[in-house]
Amino acid sequence: MNLVQFLDADGERRVGTVDANGARLNLLEETASTHALALDAIAAQTPIAELADARIGGATADYGAIIAAKCLLPPLDHPDPAHCLVTGTGLSHLGSAEARHNLHARMDGAAEDLTDSMKMFKSGLEGGKPAKGTFGAQPEWFFKGDGSCLVPPEQALAMPAFALDGGEEPELAGLYVIGPDARPYRVGFALGNEFSDHVLEKQNYLLLAHSKLRACAIGPELRTGAPPDDVRGVSRVRRGNEIIFEKPFLSGEANMSHSIDNLERHHFKYAMFRRPGDVHVHFFGTATVSFADGLETRPGDLFEIEADDFGRPLRNALARADDEAVEIHTL
Repeated sequence: MNLVQFLDADGERRVGTVDANGARLNLLEETASTHALALDAIAAQTPIAELADARIGGATADYGAIIAAKCLLPPLDHPDPAHCLVTGTGLSHLGSAEARHNLHARMDGAAEDLTDSMKMFKSGLEGGKPAKGTFGAQPEWFFKGDGSCLVPPEQALAMPAFALDGGEEPELAGLYVIGPDARPYRVGFALGNEFSDHVLEKQNYLLLAHSKLRACAIGPELRTGAPPDDVRGVSRVRRGNEIIFEKPFLSGEANMSHSIDNLERHHFKYAMFRRPGDVHVHFFGTATVSFADGLETRPGDLFEIEADDFGRPLRNALARADDEAVEIHTL
């Protein structure tokens, strides 16, 4: 089941399920948000897809019209953005066969000759898929921001005025709600654009933390249940009427050096990430970015990410925010 959040003509938040042909949304009754639906499912100890199915009423909405009106919302968020944490893990994907060959060739040398990134990647290859329910190799981890950095589908991804680059990263994102029992509950998965500043990161890997503090987007659909083992999608960049970048991307555990269970466990092992009611959006990484192919994005470029089983594509244009003067005041 795929869930969508949007604003109706009255500006009220609605949740719907995507119908069989993907043209209309079946609207849920007595459901203020996906977050509320998830909390109700936790309280009832029932799968969220079953609860959503039970709440489908007779009303429907034109999915295409909602997209055209730019009324989509992220498929999961929190009423208070401070209680939504956006994070991710990198160096988790194997990439193409050629990329895998090159990586293995580079890892065949002496351990002291490997970069920190290659050491981290090698650690994932060797121990990133432990027995389910146990900890394996610890992945790279980063913080993107709170819920205020989540941009709805079809809205602009604005890079700061001081940014050196605004580049797409097509990924899977895991969506979670922390229950009253302080346990993380996986609501589902969505396509994500883990938008980053690759030029800044390239200057010095220790600037990675800064490069990740950017806007990002997920959706438009939340796919409930387990993700496909082998996700095959396409990432595009459009400039006007021209496609200036188009490349397949792979995700799902068949194409990863870590299991999703291992990545989840290493994130939620921290008690501060198990605060009841909170929402977590966690990006699982990618091996495909246009920056690696030498593309320099410009404001106005349109990012488009799509994959089978995840419904409509995630689309966001690139923009540059106005400069903000920051003054530090002494109390």
